[in-house]
Formats: sequence, C-alpha cells, structure tokens
Amino acid sequence: MKKIILMFCLLLVGLSAEAQKKKKNFKVAIEVDGVCMMCKKRIEKAALNSKGVKFATWDVKTHLLSLIIDENKTDTKTIQKNVAAVGHDTKGIKAKDHVYNGINPCCKYRDKKVVDAHDDL
Repeated sequence: MKKIILMFCLLLVGLSAEAQKKKKNFKVAIEVDGVCMMCKKRIEKAALNSKGVKFATWDVKTHLLSLIIDENKTDTKTIQKNVAAVGHDTKGIKAKDHVYNGINPCCKYRDKKVVDAHDDL
C-alpha cells in the first residue's frame, strides 16, 4: 500500500512540474530594409503571419523590426524568410529579385534616388 501511495505522489509531482512549464516568449529585433509606410505595413503583416509571432512593429527611421515571439513555435530565421518573401531584405536573407521588382516603385529601397527622396520627407 505504501508503494502505491509513493508512486501516486511521484506521479503528481511530475505532472505539476510539467504543468508549470510556460511557453517562452521573448523580444527580438531584426533589421529590415524599407523606406515608407507601405513598407511598414507589408513587413509587419509578413511578420505577424509567421506562426508564433505575438507582436511586430517596424520603425521606418531605424529599420528595426521589433518582435515578441514564442520560441517554441518560430525563430528569427523563419521570420526573415517570410519578410524576404514579400520583397524586403534582412541582414540574413535577401529578397529574390523578382519579388523585390514586384513591390511598389515608392518602396524600392535598393534605389538610392528613392531612399534619398524619402529622407527629404
């Protein structure tokens, strides 16, 4: 009988320890190229459509995409791939040329003239 009670207690301790494990959410920032508010909308949407992203905001001036992510569901590499898939370069992954060429002419961040035009705003 004592063995049964002991086994039951060990089982309860193990289950309670497992139940206390929480998902790990953490903050991370990724540098993403872009120049305007249309870029901001596109970048944030791509990030938020990534499984495990809880929060995403991109700053036009600093080019930083600030995120809160669930590390059990995603990683920065996956988010960078999703952002590149909509036409924006990151430090780790460059957008494919045909995707970049499909974005609005106002958003052509690789073109110095476009970047300079946005600096004047």
